[in-house]
Amino acid sequence: MFYLPYKMMRIKIHYLPTLLAIALLTGCAGDEIRKQTVELGYPPDEPRFYYERTITSSFDVKEVTAADSLRRFATGTMGSADQLGKPYGIAVHQGRIYVTDTVKRAIVMFDVPGKDYKLIGTEDGPGRLRKPIGIAIGKSGNIYVADNSAKRAVVFDKDGNFLRAFAGQNLMTRPSGIAISPDETRAYVIDTGGIETQEHHLLIFDARTGEHLKTIGTRGREEGDFNLALQVTTTPDGTVYVTDSGNFRVQAFDRDGNFKLAFGSVGRKSGQFARPKGIASDPDGNIYVADAAFGNFQIFDPKGRLLLFIGDRSQTPGPARFMLPAGIAVDEDGRVYIVDQFFRKVDIFRPAGVETNQGYLGGEHYVKPKK
Repeated sequence: MFYLPYKMMRIKIHYLPTLLAIALLTGCAGDEIRKQTVELGYPPDEPRFYYERTITSSFDVKEVTAADSLRRFATGTMGSADQLGKPYGIAVHQGRIYVTDTVKRAIVMFDVPGKDYKLIGTEDGPGRLRKPIGIAIGKSGNIYVADNSAKRAVVFDKDGNFLRAFAGQNLMTRPSGIAISPDETRAYVIDTGGIETQEHHLLIFDARTGEHLKTIGTRGREEGDFNLALQVTTTPDGTVYVTDSGNFRVQAFDRDGNFKLAFGSVGRKSGQFARPKGIASDPDGNIYVADAAFGNFQIFDPKGRLLLFIGDRSQTPGPARFMLPAGIAVDEDGRVYIVDQFFRKVDIFRPAGVETNQGYLGGEHYVKPKK
């Protein structure tokens, strides 16, 4: 058995499956990423994750009220569910799942333990969203969203009340991703740019005041440059990771924007990328990358070594079946949440060391608000 020279205790990924490890050692991981065929456990030899549930609409979390019960008794239904329209980004905080939806022009909040559902950013005023894409949650619970069409970043509190906005058209052209430093003092915004511009940047802001601190990169292939970068995340030690989509790689920077390392290349083998989009990190600093072409997400250690991959590209929906995976997030307990734009869903995977009733999503820490 091939063991990696580190441990990932929280989600108990200690080694790759034997065949994959041998393939990586010999440099022949196959022409295509191999499919995980077990329905609910991933990988098949000794599951490190279990598929837990899928969320597609308000009915997946909403508490059944007396009025709902009466309506169901009278009509046989509880009315129309509010479905996801075109979801993209996702962030999670203490059991609340926040999904950006470009059709609804809103952040969709699924409060699983609180059995609540609401839309954020739809009311007229300074907090109205036009095309929210990237999203992140600070340690305070504040919500930070990259509004692509409005060319700005918008901040809400955890309940969706508007707090402030920063940047604007003079700094951003196509903001698509946003991340917050662990101490919530800095905001990192990806300006994706376009095929006819050199404005492909990572922008650093003071997360409290919105002051622009630094611009990193331009369009290119060198270290620290970008080609249609899409999403960004931070790890507990403050490292910033960016999906540099057009260069088929992930780049890492320190909190000040200094280049640290890069990993990945274009290809169809394990550990390579074809259409990388969403990126997230877990409490141990491991990196999760959703790939829209592979229809899966791959997990890497902080140095870019492949640990595991989950998912299968499919034209029919089902657990771990994806057509257009986009945003991805990992919560405080190690659960993984991945958005599929085509199937308009969020799949949730639970680490093997966590029971269904444990953690924030399981309601273990939920305190019902006082009325």
